[in-house]
Amino acid sequence: MGYKRHRFPCEVIAHAVWLYLRFPLNFHLIEETVLERRVVVSHKTIRRWSIKFGAGYARRLQRKPARRGDIWHLDEVRIVIGSQIHGLRHIVDQDGYVLDEILQTRHNAKVARSSLRCLLRQQGVRPRPMITAKLKFYGATKRKLGRSV
Repeated sequence: MGYKRHRFPCEVIAHAVWLYLRFPLNFHLIEETVLERRVVVSHKTIRRWSIKFGAGYARRLQRKPARRGDIWHLDEVRIVIGSQIHGLRHIVDQDGYVLDEILQTRHNAKVARSSLRCLLRQQGVRPRPMITAKLKFYGATKRKLGRSV
């Protein structure tokens, strides 16, 4: 799909659509961001661009294939939802791509091991190191999976 008959240059369109697809921004925030570059464009126009050009950009922004030397960062945050404690497990690689996010009511070694085993199967490649928070069940998971964390 070309940029013919569009009022703005392709760099402006590409940047606005990239902002929408890459970051959790709404069209009004993208309008303000583009306005800082002295380009006046409506949020409705950015929405139309995202619909028209979004699929092509999304295919190009898809995650790069996993490599053997990747570093994974595992973290868990405890969240209270409706007076019940949940664990939000967050796994990110060294480039900042979110590999997995899991919200669970239980947070123990068995749950961590099963979710990590599933992620390793999905990626197809084991990372070199995995950097974790110093929670006890990560140590148990490491021993069971035989990984140097």
